[in-house]
Order: sequence, then C-alpha cells, then structure tokens
Amino acid sequence: MASQSSSKIVVYAALVGNSLIAVTKFIAAGLTGSSAMLSEGVHSLVDTGNELLLLYGMHRAGKAPDHNHPFGYGRELYFWSFVVAVLIFALGSGVSLYEGIMHMLDPEPIESPMINYVVLGLSILFESGSWYVALRAFRKEKGKLGYIEAIKLSKDPTTFTVLVEDTVALLGLFLALGGVFAAQALDMPVLDGVASVMIGILLAMTALFLARESKNLLVGETALPQVQQAIEAAANADPAIRTVNGVVTSQMGAHQVIAAISAEFEDHLSTPEIEACIARVEAKVRESNADVVALFVKPQTPAMWEERRRQAVKKMQDEEAKAVS
Repeated sequence: MASQSSSKIVVYAALVGNSLIAVTKFIAAGLTGSSAMLSEGVHSLVDTGNELLLLYGMHRAGKAPDHNHPFGYGRELYFWSFVVAVLIFALGSGVSLYEGIMHMLDPEPIESPMINYVVLGLSILFESGSWYVALRAFRKEKGKLGYIEAIKLSKDPTTFTVLVEDTVALLGLFLALGGVFAAQALDMPVLDGVASVMIGILLAMTALFLARESKNLLVGETALPQVQQAIEAAANADPAIRTVNGVVTSQMGAHQVIAAISAEFEDHLSTPEIEACIARVEAKVRESNADVVALFVKPQTPAMWEERRRQAVKKMQDEEAKAVS
C-alpha cells in the first residue's frame, strides 16, 4: 500500500501539470476556435480542481479522532474521491459533449491549426510526465497484481484516481489531435466536434468507473485479506486462546482499519489473564500492521459464533426479500 507521502507527490505532480496545461489549452482554443481544444481545456481545468479536492480530502482524513469521530476522519478521503468522479462526469463530460454537439450542428473551420498542434504536443509531453509519476507509484503499490485487480483491491483512491485521470487525459489529447488533423486534412470542420463528443464519452465512462470504486470504499469494505490473516495469526499464536472463530474488519480510511476478533479462551484463565492476553494480541497486531487503529476481542465459543453468524445471514436475507417484495 502506498504511503501518504508518495500519494501526495503523485497528486502534486498532477496538479502542477494540469494547471499549466489548462491555461495553454484555453489560450489555444480562444485563438483557433477549436471545439476539441476547448473540451480538452475544460478537461484539464476539471482535473486541476480534482487534485485540489484530493489534497483537501487527504488533509481532512489526517485529522485526529475526537468525540464525534472516535475512529478518525479517514473516510473523508473516500467522500472527496467520489465528488471528483461526479465532477468528471458533470463538468468534464457534460461540457465536452455540449461543445462537441454544438460544433457538429454549426461547424466552423479551425483558425491557425498549427497553434493547436504545438499546444497538444506540449500537453502530451507534460501529461506524460505526470502520468509516469502516477504509474511508477501505482506499480510499486500493486506488486504482482494486475492493474484492474489492484484498483479494485486498493484502499487508497488517490494514486489510482490520478493514474486513471492522466491515462484518460492522454487518450483525450490524442483524440483532440486526431480531430484537429482530420478536420484540416479533409476540410471537414465537423470532425473537430466529433472528437469533442468522443472525449466527452470517454470522460463519462471514466467517471462511472471511478464513482463505483469510490462508492465501494465510502460505504465500507473489509480490509485486505493479508491484514485479516495477520490479525488471525497473531491471535492464534497466543497460548491463552484456544480457538479463533473469526475476524471481522472494516476499512475506515486509506490507512485506518478497525477489527473485531471472536475467540474462545482457555477455561482455566482468570479475568486478569484474559485481559493480559488481549493486550498481547493488540500489541502484536499493531506491530505487524500499523493501519489497525482499533481492535476488539470478544470471548465466544465456536457454537455461539456460528449461531450469531446464522442469525445475521438470516436477517440480511429477510431484509433483501422484504425489499424485493
């Protein structure tokens, strides 16, 4: 999992790159009248705002726990990541589609297309630098996992959000470049609008993908399997615990996990001995995984654990059946 400092480096790199690119694209769009270039300018402007929101979310997520939020503010990052996805859809995709359709209905020749070529070339160069920073950080985070699998399992949305944004930005730049070139070469200004519409569709698909991943984190996911396994192993290794019935976890933030262990203790143990065992398990878990901010241990027999699980499953099934009816 990427550290918070490396995630910030990725976001700052994207922020600087997108800010410079947005300004140059808007200047070029004003000078040439290119719809695709204007769409790309809006795209870069939205991306710039998105990086600011991600930085704000990281700042809020780092706040210390208080009375109203005893487990901290980690999920603030997930909320602002979801807002980023909504903005990509509403502003980036919406404006691109609108501009593209308007240009297709009333196409106008592109003035001074060479300006567009220069700006698009520089934008591809700058965007590639930001993309490489994000790619390098995400490759380090994902390990041997595939890219899509790593995104689905990731608990830190900042790195993969920037990587996806930068990837789509590069694709959008090539679409804009193709639209400008085709419109000039074929003397068909309508193709510039077609490129803008394609950029809008690309942004809409990206927004839906990011929104789904952010929503899953926001509503609550379990911790990574290796975290749960480490917690269970730490409990099983203590001689005072006869059986670990199960471990339940919840991801509260990019680097914040709460966990509950159901365990059966040896019968001869006194209350102080059980308390000492719990303290040992807590210390061992935090030693192996600093992301675990809270650990609860519930003494239960295996039969009671299974009965509680059965009741929970039945309640969930009843609620689903009631919702369908």
